[in-house]
Amino acid sequence: MQLIGCGTLRKMNSRIEKTVQYAMSLSESEFPLNSMINSDTKIVFTGNIYCVECGRKTKKSFNQGYCYPCFQKLQQFFTCLIHPEKCRCDKGSCMQDHIVYLANSSGLKIGITRATQIPTRWVDQGATQALAIIRVRNRLQSGMLEVLIKQQIADKTNWRDMLRGVAKPLDLNLEADNILDRFRSEIDEIKDRYHPFGISILNGMKTVNISYPVNIYPDKISSYNFDKEPMVEDKLVGIKGQYLIFEGGVINLRKFSGYEVELHH
Repeated sequence: MQLIGCGTLRKMNSRIEKTVQYAMSLSESEFPLNSMINSDTKIVFTGNIYCVECGRKTKKSFNQGYCYPCFQKLQQFFTCLIHPEKCRCDKGSCMQDHIVYLANSSGLKIGITRATQIPTRWVDQGATQALAIIRVRNRLQSGMLEVLIKQQIADKTNWRDMLRGVAKPLDLNLEADNILDRFRSEIDEIKDRYHPFGISILNGMKTVNISYPVNIYPDKISSYNFDKEPMVEDKLVGIKGQYLIFEGGVINLRKFSGYEVELHH
């Protein structure tokens, strides 16, 4: 195998076509991955970790790629990520338009994301179907709606089930109609609390169907971990979400953001 790239890992970039097209991001360079499927691939962790925020070399990564000082500095932002319904930010990404959506990854789930992250967010979660149902003005409003709707459906993806195969197809438009009918009065109350035009029901949206480049889904899930073993050398058989699927295990590349690696093929 030849060394084809070396740099600091970021989450994989993706593009929806007939099948999702993936590229590994190493520092400022990108390396297409779909063509590597069904062949031997090697990824070697050099032992160096660099903060994805400031670039400082760090012995340990916090929250997918941050050094400890940046992690502490950004804790308020992390709180907004974990509990968007408690968001108190009045600037930055929290004040951008957000989308409340339904997705089918390991089953039906509710989710929220910035409008600019559609459809990337769906691909990152390994969703095979997704449907935008509500548009709001900020993260707080989206969080309140998510907390409301998750009384009825899940808000998490079971990553192991997602990697075992393709979820059973669902009629997301029908699911959306049922949810909006079930919570109509509560949604109206949230509308009244804020600007009446700040929350928009997205009628007439079409379900987005997403196909992933996976030749073989694993029966049993075992994970590669750079903190325990610095080299992965195996046959790449698929890519889904932010996971590389090998014959002998899977690895979540986003988990190791900031890690300096070599890519061989």
